[in-house]
Amino acid sequence: MSFLPLILIVLVFYLFFIRPQMRKSKDQKRFREAIKKGDKIVTIGGIHGKILEVRETTVIIEVEGQNRLTIEKSAISFGKDSQLGQNK
Repeated sequence: MSFLPLILIVLVFYLFFIRPQMRKSKDQKRFREAIKKGDKIVTIGGIHGKILEVRETTVIIEVEGQNRLTIEKSAISFGKDSQLGQNK
């Protein structure tokens, strides 16, 4: 009976902190795997760009002024038109 409060605290912590973070991570991973040429994205650093080429672990994006950057897929935060960007 004395373990009941501890169990409840762990359950609440899981439901309100761990589970939502796992869902967000899964959604971001799914988004990164589905990106394609022409998608508009925002990087973790806040750089906005358009995908020009998708490689295995990197993408080439075009930013303002015809500049091109090669970034890791893991550095992509969300798409400009995706639900992930609207939830921030």
